[in-house]
Amino acid sequence: MLDFIFKPSSIAVIGASEDERKIGHVVFRNLVEQGFKGKVYPVNPKRREILGIKCYPSVKDISDRVDLAIIVIPARGVPSIVKDCAEHGVKGLVVITAGFREIGEEGVKLEKEIVKLVRSANIKMVGPNCLGVINTLNRMNATFASNLPPSGRVAFFSQSGALGVALIDWAIENDFGFGKFVSLGNKADLNETDFLEYFGEDPETDIILGYIEDIKDGKRFLEVAKRVSKVKPVIIIKAGATEAGARAASSHTGALAGFDRAFSEAFKKVGVIRVNTIQELFETAEIFKVKKLPRGNNLLVITNAGGPGIIAADTADKFGIRLNPMSQESIEAIIDKLPSNASLYNPVDVIGDATSERYKIVLEQAIKDSVVDGICVILTPQAITDVENVAKEIVNINKISEKPIFACFIGGKKVKEAVKFLKSHQVPCYSDPSTAISSYRKLIDFSISKKKKEPEFPKIEIPAENKEKVKLILEVLENAGVTSVGDENATEILTLYGFEFPKKALAKTPEEAVKIAERIGYPVVLKVSSPNILHKTDVGGVKLNLKNAEEVYNGFIDITINVKRFMPNAYIKGVTVYEMITGGKEVILGVSYDTTFGHMVAFGLGGIYVEVLKDVAFRIIPVSKEEAYEMIEEIKGSKILEGVRGEPPYDKNNIVDKILRLSQLVIDFPVIKEIDINPYVVKHQGGVALDARMIIGRI
Repeated sequence: MLDFIFKPSSIAVIGASEDERKIGHVVFRNLVEQGFKGKVYPVNPKRREILGIKCYPSVKDISDRVDLAIIVIPARGVPSIVKDCAEHGVKGLVVITAGFREIGEEGVKLEKEIVKLVRSANIKMVGPNCLGVINTLNRMNATFASNLPPSGRVAFFSQSGALGVALIDWAIENDFGFGKFVSLGNKADLNETDFLEYFGEDPETDIILGYIEDIKDGKRFLEVAKRVSKVKPVIIIKAGATEAGARAASSHTGALAGFDRAFSEAFKKVGVIRVNTIQELFETAEIFKVKKLPRGNNLLVITNAGGPGIIAADTADKFGIRLNPMSQESIEAIIDKLPSNASLYNPVDVIGDATSERYKIVLEQAIKDSVVDGICVILTPQAITDVENVAKEIVNINKISEKPIFACFIGGKKVKEAVKFLKSHQVPCYSDPSTAISSYRKLIDFSISKKKKEPEFPKIEIPAENKEKVKLILEVLENAGVTSVGDENATEILTLYGFEFPKKALAKTPEEAVKIAERIGYPVVLKVSSPNILHKTDVGGVKLNLKNAEEVYNGFIDITINVKRFMPNAYIKGVTVYEMITGGKEVILGVSYDTTFGHMVAFGLGGIYVEVLKDVAFRIIPVSKEEAYEMIEEIKGSKILEGVRGEPPYDKNNIVDKILRLSQLVIDFPVIKEIDINPYVVKHQGGVALDARMIIGRI
């Protein structure tokens, strides 16, 4: 637990100052003047007192116990201060000081030194180079932000201190309540996962927000996030992605994964809600203040204006939310209580001159109706509508409702007090219908995620002798310094893991190619065999559907000429003659590697257009059978696999089996970083891999 960071009984500000321009003054003043409920000790050897409070030359001169020390002195002096804190038994440090890893080599050395010191003393450290920490519940503002935000049950960790200052200011302006805030800084000791775990166990926190640019330990983050997100919503902005990772990818699969896909897939796997903007972060947090989860996917919209109701309906359709009407029994119960021109379907339009009584009639019936899973109340401030009374009715009914109720009050000055009233009574309120509905979708997803059973990860049984053969192949390749594994070795490895390939043989001459083709049977395919060429089509190294000896002979010569023109230095082993596979649908199967979260398995529509269409689904390994089926349904072209124009469906079970085998292969041999099987031809029964390549390297 990190209670000594957020709930210290005493704090020493090392570097406290009388100079109002210095951070040491601002931090100390914030703690003293904003009402921190514990003791605060200024530490500065050059001062007797600061703000009328006795000042100490060193933390060791403080006779009382010190739980937390805030360090705001120049970087070069931090190591000796850390030693003093260790001697005095300080439990936690917040190093606001900059001048460490972020400035270069000297800063890196200094940061490593203080990390070594805190870990040897069993001290936990926030920072360095951070804004500080806040706990509104004990009035602790140990930052250089000017004011405390309103108190609430939302915790927030941020890798950006500047963003933290801006968000605190936004929260004050918008009356958004925070409980705890921490600026992560350089994350030299404590990081995002430590605070995620702490907030997950914190009884004073209901909602967890985060802003991150990277994650230090992807595996641990996923383990903690999976556990926490079953209990509390975890909503994160991930920024700081670059295209460098995508450019470095050597395979189709690696390029398709892109530079940010792994974060999205990892978050999805463990139930973390990813948002893209600061506005969306707070909009999503707002809906979770409702503290009630929908049991199903049917939302009732109540409105006094047709236009906003239509926008709500359109947004619901976009996000897959049903708007089924109330039960016939409910409609009959309210039909005589509403104007004859009111619409009783969904949205329920109580007409522009609606009173609070009309809203109340529909709301009271809706919370009893088993068809309704959640309720959105839309209001525009029309002349007869008493906005504040409508808000009061919503709050009163929300108190007895087991279903989530949220509002959308559209307008400015006329709805301001009503909106404030709703939010103060834990009724989420938005200013436009599309935002309200899209935020509600995240509440539905969280509800589904909480109910979801733990997936089963089937272990694919591979014969021990096959694993041993794969191990030997990879060792030989590694020892030879090979990183790009061509079709021959990749095919052998995948065959040992249960993949089927067409009949084939290597030809050294055009005459030999003809003999092999006649033995295999026409039509055939020719592909250049070279350890230096991964993408054979790009260099004219593939010939398809060759139907006779002449075509095979000429095809061999064409391939040789093409490759020598495009890659004159490539070593050509020969040309491989393959059985031509006809029929079926081409898909891509593969694996890519992410430095934070590890391997991802990929599936999508295949062939030469895969990087143009980019219709590909990914999952972090291990992949469950359920996830494998989800991958198939996720791609836009999934309908093609169901069969069109009367043809039978293609073998999805075979695709699932191969996804699971790829997952097992890289679990068993993580040295395999990337795999491309493109195309993989799935038939009505079974499937065949036509081309394979791999990238290997120690991780």
